[in-house]
Amino acid sequence: EPSPHLPAPKDVMVYSYNFRSSLRWSPVKVDRGVVLYTVHFKTGAFNQWDEINCTRITQTECSFTSSLKERRWTFLFRVRSELGQATSDWVETDPFVAQINTIRGPPKVNSVIVSSDSLLISVSPPFGSEADEFLQYHVSYWENATTTTKKETETSNALFKIKNLKQLTLYCFTIRVELTLHLDRQIHGLQSIPECYRTTMS
Repeated sequence: EPSPHLPAPKDVMVYSYNFRSSLRWSPVKVDRGVVLYTVHFKTGAFNQWDEINCTRITQTECSFTSSLKERRWTFLFRVRSELGQATSDWVETDPFVAQINTIRGPPKVNSVIVSSDSLLISVSPPFGSEADEFLQYHVSYWENATTTTKKETETSNALFKIKNLKQLTLYCFTIRVELTLHLDRQIHGLQSIPECYRTTMS
């Protein structure tokens, strides 16, 4: 008799970018029929699996951004495949804490105003910060010559100036966010692509 047991989903992982989070897995291949998937979750504090908005779905992804908003809570997920009466084993994830495990993208550079000795830069944060989070921008900049020594500066303002630059000189910069959480834990975001601007003549 063929086994009523289905293969379990593989490559099960939580993907989270700028606090938009989903559970993803590889599709289960069978000879006939459409495999469906069911996802459950539980919190680190309460040992009971609950349904999420992903019961008997055909997709191999379950977004939970809108339903599980608590960034500091620990969540665990499990997924199984289903076909008719047959089900697979559950596959569980490692614990996920959005505040720590999300990938933080670079800030968006809105505008750069160039003068003879400075660059005035306006940025937008890649996500909203919460009450217990302190968001800073870490800026690296350098003169675009053959021997590059990078300079660093930090600011919590979304409008800031890189000062004391040479006139008629090409300068490049990258920016990333740094988030300080409770207990002074620091988390770094991804760096922006370098942007280069030539200062004007005074």
